[in-house]
Amino acid sequence: MSISIRETGEHLKALMGAVKDYVFPHYSDIAPAEALKTVRKRLEALTGDEICEAFLETLPEIRRLLETDVEAIAGADPAAGSLREIVYCYPAVTAMLHYRTAHELHRLGVPVIPRMITEHAHSVTGIDIHPAARIGEGFAIDHGTGVVIGETTIIGNNVTIYQGVTLGARNFRYDEAGRPINQPRHPILEDGVTVYSNATILGRITIGEGSVIGGNVWLTHSVPPHSRILQGSAESLRMP
Repeated sequence: MSISIRETGEHLKALMGAVKDYVFPHYSDIAPAEALKTVRKRLEALTGDEICEAFLETLPEIRRLLETDVEAIAGADPAAGSLREIVYCYPAVTAMLHYRTAHELHRLGVPVIPRMITEHAHSVTGIDIHPAARIGEGFAIDHGTGVVIGETTIIGNNVTIYQGVTLGARNFRYDEAGRPINQPRHPILEDGVTVYSNATILGRITIGEGSVIGGNVWLTHSVPPHSRILQGSAESLRMP
């Protein structure tokens, strides 16, 4: 039985609140067991029993990954007074909570709902992450406004990006009917990469492990591990 847009929105709002209570139990006045009941009730209404049960099995891993994200933000931002402050206040946590939830639902084949979840986070935080993107653990977004992470992006572990970063497509291929073909077209960022504010990285290129991409850089070619790319530099420079 289909449900209305309004009902869907109500279920999603309650669902994401309960997921947050479950994954951050130290910062909630709701017991994890009660939060889990709400997740089950709301998600069953949206997806049915089978998908709901499969998603519930992913929640411990979502919690683990979000804990690594919070720790990564704490390690990257000296302005963060505490982990509590990060969980309560930082838009990156909201964006990643929604992304990691939506990603698992996308992986389970749920239509539309994953996009609704991430687009809500986009409207609230200014951080636009497609639910199909693949993002490893320890992902830190500092400030975050204007960040765009496209559908086929792959991000390794312990990556940090700053506000205004775009991980996008450079161009598209089209089929005989003139429709764009959905194929890998966004960047791959290997482990330990840092991308500073307003950098634009386009196309199916690879940013090698441990590389640093400077602010305002426009990059459309792959760079080897431990590169340093600065604005106005066409070549990668080895970090000392």
